[in-house]
Amino acid sequence: MLGIKLFKFMKQSSIIKPIKLAAISSSLQWQQLRQKSDLYEPDYLISMEPDEPVYDCLNLQLKGYDFAVLEACQSQIHKYAEVMGLTVDECWATPAQQLKVQRFKPKGTAVDAEYLLNVYERNVQVSDVPAWALGTLLRVARASLPEGCWLSVHEHTVEHEEVRYVPDNQLRELKQQLEEMGGSRPEKKKRK
Repeated sequence: MLGIKLFKFMKQSSIIKPIKLAAISSSLQWQQLRQKSDLYEPDYLISMEPDEPVYDCLNLQLKGYDFAVLEACQSQIHKYAEVMGLTVDECWATPAQQLKVQRFKPKGTAVDAEYLLNVYERNVQVSDVPAWALGTLLRVARASLPEGCWLSVHEHTVEHEEVRYVPDNQLRELKQQLEEMGGSRPEKKKRK
């Protein structure tokens, strides 16, 4: 505190030249970074401390059977990440997966009931996440997770990017028909 006041006084009174002023300011900043516990530690030991681990790009993947509840949970986790100061790159939904569930009669193989379930998915992508912040974010996300929803965290890969898009079935059929007919024409070389 005293160093900052001294620095401001010297800057205002312009007693010291600008070159010396810059050197003093950098040394004052270094002194401010040191803590009371570092008082008797030499500088080279402080500089050898390991850096805090940082995760590049992570996906928080939410899945559930009710899209409205899942959407609200995703929005809440997005807000928590922003409040914590994390960089939220993107949020997206993927197409629903349809599951066919059969219930059998007791002690038999006859089907008693058949259900069609939709499993919805929402993703929140965060980047440059410090290790301490990830632990806190996961605890908050698990605490706010509603019933019937589950959360998984994984690094972002190309497969996660491709799942987002709905395939064009008509285009696939046309490509398949083209292959059955012998493929596309070879391109002719143009004359110069």
